[in-house]
Amino acid sequence: MSSKSLIRRGETAPSLFNDFFRPWDALFDSNGGSLTNMLDPVNIPAANIVEGKTSYEVSLAVPGMKKDDFNIDVEGNTLTISAETEEKKEEKDEKFTRKEYNYHSFSRSFSLPEGVNKEKIDASYENGLLKLVLPKTEEARKLSTRHIAVK
Repeated sequence: MSSKSLIRRGETAPSLFNDFFRPWDALFDSNGGSLTNMLDPVNIPAANIVEGKTSYEVSLAVPGMKKDDFNIDVEGNTLTISAETEEKKEEKDEKFTRKEYNYHSFSRSFSLPEGVNKEKIDASYENGLLKLVLPKTEEARKLSTRHIAVK
């Protein structure tokens, strides 16, 4: 055997071990690994944020939920959107009983920019899309539109 083939084998083996131990590495990683991220990173919905002249719009795609599943809170300048769902299925027969439990949850927090009227934030949920409208204060609307002349 040549020394090149030994090097190649040495390079391949660690990646197999790294892939095998990756869930445990993520759990104990001091650089931000967490149990939630390790178990189900797909369940954290991405957010789309759009700034308009009079408001900000935050949209999250969260299909399969009900309006009652969501908790939306504002504390200081932090907006937190979270949800929990639990699904139970039970199948009984003469010889067996099968129970399945399915639990999903997520939580997203956003720092609100200055000029958001926190008292008038509105939320709606339709066709799997959670949409929040964060209206701007009158002062923020005036500040956001400004024409600058070229000299």
